[in-house]
Parts: sequence; C-alpha cells; structure tokens
Amino acid sequence: MTILITGATGQLGRLVIDSLLERGAEPQSIVAGARDTAKASDLAARGIRVVELDYDTPATVQAAVGGADSVLLISSSAVGQRVAQHQAVIDAAKATGVAKLVYTSAPKATTSDLVLAPEHKATEELIAASGIPSVILRNNWYTENYAGSFAQATESGVLAASVGEGRVASASRRDFADAAAAVLLEDGHTGAVYELGGDVAWNFDDLAAAIAEVSGRPVAYQALSTDEHATALSEAGLDAGTVGFVTALDAGIRGGALADTDGTLARLIGRPTTPLVEGLRAIA
Repeated sequence: MTILITGATGQLGRLVIDSLLERGAEPQSIVAGARDTAKASDLAARGIRVVELDYDTPATVQAAVGGADSVLLISSSAVGQRVAQHQAVIDAAKATGVAKLVYTSAPKATTSDLVLAPEHKATEELIAASGIPSVILRNNWYTENYAGSFAQATESGVLAASVGEGRVASASRRDFADAAAAVLLEDGHTGAVYELGGDVAWNFDDLAAAIAEVSGRPVAYQALSTDEHATALSEAGLDAGTVGFVTALDAGIRGGALADTDGTLARLIGRPTTPLVEGLRAIA
C-alpha cells in the first residue's frame, strides 16, 4: 500500500510521517508531497519518496497522486484559497482511483459558525460528491496554536482575549498526527467523520494558569469585549483584516465552537491526549 502525504514538509505532515514509521509502515510505502522538495531532503534520506506537489499547480498534484492507494489531504494554510486547492487533490484522487482519502477538517465543519469552517464545509461536500471512499478528521485546535500567546503572556503577565468563558478542547499536534496515521494504516474507518479533540476542554483561566506553571511567572486572564479586543489589537499594529479575523475566532470560541470532547481522539490513538501543561511545556 502506498500512502501519499500532502503538505509533507509542514509541521503536521512531518509528524504524520513519523507516526506512520513508528506504527510499522515501510519508508518506501510513503510518498511525501511538497511544494518545495528541497525542504524534504531529510525525508528522502530516511528512504521516503519525495515528489513535487503544489496545490496551485494541478499537473504536479495529478502526478503526485498517481499510484497512491491512500492520500492524506492536509488542509492548505492559504485561507481564502483552500477550496480550489483541495479540489485539485480531490479531482486527481478520483481520476486515479484512490482507495482512501483522509482529510483534516475543522470541528463541526458543516454546521459551525467558526470563521474557518466554510472552506472546510465546502471541501467535505466536494469529497462527498466525488464518491471517493473517505475519512474526515475534524481536528480541534492544536495546543501549539498558543505559542504566541504563551510568549506574550509570559512577558506581560496578561493573557488578553475576547473568548469569555469559552472552552477549547485542544490537543498537541502529535496527537492529531497519530490519529491520521491510525486511520491511514487501519481498516474499518472508511466513511467515518471523526470529531477530534483533547480529553479536557479548558477555559482561558486554565490556559493562564498553565502558562504560569510552565513559565514560572504570574499570568492572569483578562477578559475583553470584542470592541476592547479589536482596539487593543489595532493599537498593537495589526491591520483591520487581521483584527477582524482574530476577534471572529474568539467569538467562535466564546460561542462554544471548540468546546466539545468525547474521547474519540484518545480512542483512535490508544492513549490519553497530551495535557495542556505538557503541550505548553513542549512549546517552551
């Protein structure tokens, strides 16, 4: 069985490859798709075949997907361009008869009002319409997403956000990578839509306390209104588009978009998810 990983030189892609190898996959069975193949020289040194795969260049997508039995479509980081980019992979997978397409989506993508959800919803709909046997992994937040917050709060002693009492069921990126590797290698997942989150849904008081524990410095959560948050971000030099995006994300968290956890991720990976403090310790 040949497994193609798109975005293989990204943080998640590399961890998925590590997990596949740890779970017994042979290096020659893994194909690493990368826009810049020079960044994958370390993967090639491990016996993994590296191919060019640029979401914006369909010919490279078609060539990369050809011959793959399973494909992990790691969602593009190009917000606003994702649907067309994902479409290229889906079209190639359908044309070449891929047996399993695994996609990294967003929590409750088809019903969520999270600002990032629409592109994931559209991608899921394209996959369903294609008829390709698929597995949808609706990944919650990576704890690593808070690396910037960790650094800022450690320096200032304040964790400021407009999330209210909203909770986040985050897990470490490695946890989600292990889940992807599991469904790629195991039978029985085709057709599943998995809502994946950490074992504990924490609030921002918990996040502030965890940052304080790891950094050894006092940190307190400062709850802001959306307007207060927007003003603070603007005064910090962020442009209007970024301010709107950040405050919209916080509004989604405040509304519960990232709060659900039912243990599915832990069951898939066969162990508890990484606790918040340990995830932050790895960041530090």
